[in-house]
Amino acid sequence: MTKELTNMLKCLRLGNLLAHWEDYLKLPADKNLSHARWLTHIIEQEYQRKRDNARQIRLQQAHLPELLALETYPFERQPKLNKKRLMALYDSMDYLQQHQNLIWLGISGCGKTGLATGFLIRAIEQGYRGRYVLFADLVNELYGAVADHSEAQVLKKYLSYDPLLIDQIGYVEVEPVQVGLFFTLMHQRHKKKSTLLTFKSNSIRWH
Repeated sequence: MTKELTNMLKCLRLGNLLAHWEDYLKLPADKNLSHARWLTHIIEQEYQRKRDNARQIRLQQAHLPELLALETYPFERQPKLNKKRLMALYDSMDYLQQHQNLIWLGISGCGKTGLATGFLIRAIEQGYRGRYVLFADLVNELYGAVADHSEAQVLKKYLSYDPLLIDQIGYVEVEPVQVGLFFTLMHQRHKKKSTLLTFKSNSIRWH
């Protein structure tokens, strides 16, 4: 490969093609591929690599404390939970298309965060840009923005995520002004973006 071609591939950000150039050159002979099939294979490989990289970036930007897949959730420990209905919503992702919110209510340790995180990861894997944040951290950030008059920027940031997962509501006491800022955010997201919320209560339910 010439230096000029190497520079062109770098400029186009085709690092995978550059790294596997010699392997790709051998493909037509090894697998008896036509030129069309050879080019198609290369494009498919580059496309998949870029999709995988973009997904990893979205996962990192979501600030998830743990990658909790819904498939590993112990449904047998929550027999009152309607697994069939929940999985239908998880698979269809209708709530995102309709900008609906999902709320999980339950006692500490029942798996609310795991369920909500599973939905968030699913959305990210399907190309959505999502975010995880603890309720306490969110209201503190909103409150802190009042001091330097950056409320608009902070609200804009959290308005951009679809979905936004706000975890552990009801675990900490908050000041009236913090509550007001939180409901301002929720009001502005209403029917525009989907929000996933987990609340502390006496039994696990979801709505």
